[in-house]
Amino acid sequence: MTQEQVNQFAEVTGDRNFIHVDPERARATSFGGTIAHGYLTLSLLGPISQQLLVVTDASTSINYGLNKLRFPGPLPVGAEFRGRGAIVEVAPFENGVQITAGFTIEVKDASKPALAAECLFRYYR
Repeated sequence: MTQEQVNQFAEVTGDRNFIHVDPERARATSFGGTIAHGYLTLSLLGPISQQLLVVTDASTSINYGLNKLRFPGPLPVGAEFRGRGAIVEVAPFENGVQITAGFTIEVKDASKPALAAECLFRYYR
């Protein structure tokens, strides 16, 4: 995670809380530096989920929503992270199949993940 990514997200969303965009001031907090916005961390699930969950016989797919979303720990600027996922449920519906998948974004050397989410995807025939 880079400070540039965090700053760009702050500009787009208007969320310029110092904990995200002011490294000097953020050093004095319990985080010890700037951290990614929670919703920036959530947005990382787009590319992560597309890498981990590949469906080849659907005409199209959508993000249908979230059942659960938590930010147990921070994603510090400069930290390395990775996404992990597992399919929780597959349920048919009239035009296709809905997949419920659990995802985490883990931060290297951190005791808690930066994100834990249960996501819903719909794949259409």
